[in-house]
Amino acid sequence: MLRIHMTGNEDKPAASALASPSRPGTDTLLIRLAGSWRMGEPLPTAQDVLARAGELSGIRRAVFDASEIVSWDSSLAAFLASFSRECECRSIQTDPQGLPPGVQRLLRLAAAFGGKMAAQRPEPDETLLALAGERSIDFSRSFLDLLEFIGGAALSLTRLVRGKARFRLSELMHVLQQSGPNALPIIFLISALVGVILAFVGTVQLKMFEAQVYIANVVGIAMAREMGPMMTAIIMMGRTGAAFAAHLGTMETNEEIDAFRTWGIDPMEFLVLPRMVALVVMMPLLTIYADLIGILGGAFIGVGMFDLSLHQYLEQTRTALSLTQFGIGLSKSIVFGMIIAISGCFYGMRCGRRASAVGDATTRSVVSGIVFIVVADGIFAVITNALWI
Repeated sequence: MLRIHMTGNEDKPAASALASPSRPGTDTLLIRLAGSWRMGEPLPTAQDVLARAGELSGIRRAVFDASEIVSWDSSLAAFLASFSRECECRSIQTDPQGLPPGVQRLLRLAAAFGGKMAAQRPEPDETLLALAGERSIDFSRSFLDLLEFIGGAALSLTRLVRGKARFRLSELMHVLQQSGPNALPIIFLISALVGVILAFVGTVQLKMFEAQVYIANVVGIAMAREMGPMMTAIIMMGRTGAAFAAHLGTMETNEEIDAFRTWGIDPMEFLVLPRMVALVVMMPLLTIYADLIGILGGAFIGVGMFDLSLHQYLEQTRTALSLTQFGIGLSKSIVFGMIIAISGCFYGMRCGRRASAVGDATTRSVVSGIVFIVVADGIFAVITNALWI
C-alpha cells in the first residue's frame, strides 16, 4: 500500500490519497481519500498517485473510499477529473460510487460539459479542401446574418418614417455630437494634407506643359468626387464605426442587449437606429467640409509655390466644379454613412462573450467597413461612367 501525504497545518489534516489493490490478486485499485481538500493547500496529484502505486498492468477498475475526508471544495473534483483522465489513458475504468454525492454531481456536470464541447469542436481537418469548406460555410453564415441585420435596419427606418420608432432623442444628439463636431479636427488635418498631396502630384505633371493653372481643376474635381467622401468615410470608419462596435460589443458582453430584449425593447430601434440616422445626417456635412479644406490645401501649394494668384485659383476651381460633381460626392457620403453605421453596429451586436471578443469585433468592423466603402466607391465609378456623368 502506498500513501501520498501532503503536509498541512495543525488545525486541519492534510489531504492524502492511498492507492492499493482492493484485495491481493484482483484487478481493482482502491483509492482512499482523507483529510481536507481545499483550494490553496498542498494537494497530491493524480500523476503521483498512479506513478507510485506500483505495477498497474493487471488493474482494470478503480474505486474510491472517501469516508475519511474532513472537508472538500472544487479542488477535490479537479483532482478526481484529472485522475479519471490518467486512468483512461491506462485503460482503467473509474467508479465514482464511493465519493460524496456532491462530488459525483460535479463530476457528471464536468463530463456532460466536456462531451458537449467535444461535440461542438471536432478535431480540425487541416487539409486544403476542408479549410476551404469551413471558410465557405462561415462566410455564408456571416452573409446571411448581415442580410438579416440589414433587413432589420430597413424595417427600423420604415418605422421611423411612419413615426413609430422608439429611441431616445438624447442618444441621437449624443451620437450626432460624437460623429460630427468632434470629428472636425482630424478631418481638417487629413483633408488639408490630401489637398496638398494632390496639388504636388498634379503640378509635377502639368508643369511639363506649362499648365499649372489647371491644378485647381485637378484638386477641385478629385476632392469633390472622390477624395473628399472617400477619406471622410475611412476616417469615420476608423473613428466612429470602431467606437460603435466597441460600445455595442461591450453591451453584448455584459448582456445588456439581452436585457433590452427581455424588457420588450427592440435593440435595433433603441441602439442601431440613432447611429444610422446620425451618420446619414453628418456624413454629407463632413464631406462638404473636407472638400473645402482640401481645395484650400491645394490653393496653399498652388498660390504659395507655383506663382498662381488666389483669385485665379479660386476662379479656375469654380469653373471646373459643378453641382453634379458635388452631388456625386454627397451621394457617396450618404451610402458610406450607412455602411459605417451598419458595419460598426453589426459586428458590435454579434460580438462574442470572451475576454478578447470586443477587440475582435472592433477589428472586423473596421476592416470590413473599409472594404465595403472601397467596393461601393468602385460601383459608383462604374455607374457614373456608364451614365457619362
